[in-house]
Amino acid sequence: MSTSERIIDIDIDDETLSAAGPDAEHERRVAIFDLLESNTFSWEANPSGPYKLKLLRSDNRLLFEISAEDDSHLHTFILSLAPFRRIVKDYFLICDSYYDAIRNHSPNQIEAIDMARRGVHNEGSDLLSERLKGKILTDFDTSRRIFTLICALHQKS
Repeated sequence: MSTSERIIDIDIDDETLSAAGPDAEHERRVAIFDLLESNTFSWEANPSGPYKLKLLRSDNRLLFEISAEDDSHLHTFILSLAPFRRIVKDYFLICDSYYDAIRNHSPNQIEAIDMARRGVHNEGSDLLSERLKGKILTDFDTSRRIFTLICALHQKS
């Protein structure tokens, strides 16, 4: 992929973004920062980026609004959130355990929980890549960061 096949701006709809605790808010901010620093993202029908991406939630659907650098709307992809429900729930549960472990448990326990957390996160990233197949191409790290943002939108339910 070329250097133009990337996200240069990302926005999460404030109306659908859930209130999050400080740990979740920190993860969301880091995901956005890391995503903008380094990502691979290409709309397969028109790979001439760079792109601006807005993530929204409407009912049980996730909307990917893709715009060009000049803010002209290119396309909106709609994905059902239903396939993500179990993974997101598992991810929230293990994140709660992880944050609790950071405050109250030994480094070995923290490491074990963190490995499980990363495993569930990877599973969510793989599912996202699979659901976007034929529409949007991303690399693994980009998919992981977008999955983090999907979780931020999904917390309300």
